[in-house]
Amino acid sequence: MVKYLRTIADFLFPPACPLCDTPVSVHGQLCAKCWGEINWIANPKCIKCGYPFPANIDLGQNPLCPVCAAGKCELDWIRSACVYDDASKNAVLPFKHAAKINYAKFMARAMINALQDLYIDADIIIPIPLANRRLFHRGYNQATLLARPIAKEFNLKLDLNSVVRKYRPDMGHKNARERAQNISGVFSIKNPSAIKGKRILLVDDVMTTGATFAEIRKVLLKAGATAVYGITFCRVVRAI
Repeated sequence: MVKYLRTIADFLFPPACPLCDTPVSVHGQLCAKCWGEINWIANPKCIKCGYPFPANIDLGQNPLCPVCAAGKCELDWIRSACVYDDASKNAVLPFKHAAKINYAKFMARAMINALQDLYIDADIIIPIPLANRRLFHRGYNQATLLARPIAKEFNLKLDLNSVVRKYRPDMGHKNARERAQNISGVFSIKNPSAIKGKRILLVDDVMTTGATFAEIRKVLLKAGATAVYGITFCRVVRAI
């Protein structure tokens, strides 16, 4: 019955690339052109933060970027599916600000693919929370939409209630120092018993400077978390 209804739905609403409406075989799938325009992160990359290295450089089996080699990684490890650039902006900005929530399907699938080279030993998954004021204005938390299919894929408990966030103005054009100052103190733990002794996978759409992850990790470790990991759809890549 479900297969029959799906066939009818596909006839009435044929699968199309969510970014350009080109016909595709499966709902939520990108067409070859849009897929090829995105700068997907592959090996070689930093084993801790996933920073992509030039493909023609042999750095051995467990390469570290200078930041992580200096012990300054924001999390125990973090991965991103692609680089934040003009192509990925065509997905991220409408998804985040224009209610293109159907983009979550291909974005989450790309994030799941980015985690395939890791042993996922997390106990719970937490999407980076929005302040209530911003959640009310936007109507949804984009990180939650990404976290649900990831939690299902890896059989992780989805926790939407243990971490809360105070409202602060948007960090869009701030530098790294200003972002760290702006995010300081915004997170608090509502349910410490759910955090103590747990290994936590954080989910967000974009990592810019890592200030958000560093701040929430500090709060989670203080509450007793034993490890904090991260996954994003894309990340800003700067020269290091």
